[in-house]
Amino acid sequence: MIRSFLDSWALFSVTYLAGTTMAALLGLVGVWVVARQQVFLGAAIAQASTLGIAIGLWAAGLGAAAGAAWLESRAAADLAAAAASVTTALLTAVPRRPGGAGAEARTAWIFLAAASVPVLLLAHSPHGLEEVHRLMFSSLLGAHASELAVFAVAAAASALAAARWHDRLRLLAMDPEMAAAVGIPVRRWLRGVAIWLGLAIGLSIRASGLIYTFGCLVLPALVARNLCREVAPMLWVAPLVGAGAAFAGFVLANAADLPPAHAAVALLCGLVAVSAPLRRRG
Repeated sequence: MIRSFLDSWALFSVTYLAGTTMAALLGLVGVWVVARQQVFLGAAIAQASTLGIAIGLWAAGLGAAAGAAWLESRAAADLAAAAASVTTALLTAVPRRPGGAGAEARTAWIFLAAASVPVLLLAHSPHGLEEVHRLMFSSLLGAHASELAVFAVAAAASALAAARWHDRLRLLAMDPEMAAAVGIPVRRWLRGVAIWLGLAIGLSIRASGLIYTFGCLVLPALVARNLCREVAPMLWVAPLVGAGAAFAGFVLANAADLPPAHAAVALLCGLVAVSAPLRRRG
């Protein structure tokens, strides 16, 4: 098994490293989502990124006719995904007005709209529909070296930020009212975290698809929650679990000739199930 994996390293090293780094980044960001009990929000933001890419592909079709070739570039698709995910995260971060729709209702609306509109936009574009289906299915085989560099920088920056402001982030996640009482500008921080969350998901969705992005966002944090009694240790346990499970999933997928993204997510699901009794005992 290991020998076969090493033999594939020359061909798929960028895929393996990008997927592992992405899992560490999303695992760290996912601690916020799980601590805030907004797990479904991650799926909505990831689905909104797919909508952003679909809009970009639709605009690229119009741009090709108008001579705007840059709309067809990978950078344009990445920008569309990040913009859609950040916008969604910001919309859900704003506290609801009295009598308005709650966060869960807004999240459900965003998820369903972002799941249906891309198919309508690209119904007459075989290439566009194929890209949307690829994102829904999840595949890491298209990862580029530039994306690996971006994920590495984002993961390092996120780790430094979590180490620097972990007390403030923990208080914001668990008790925003207390955070406001001690003088923390809650709205400003919530918007900043929403941008951080949106960027992490938006950058990941283009390279890995919905299943891998959403799985690495919430499952490592759920494992960490089962293993840890406080939020602070979750900030380093979740990225380690995410990266370790992702890499192990890639090794198993290579040996059995299976999709690596799905193997990693299935392994993380197993870890959540195995670690659940530890939380109940604690």
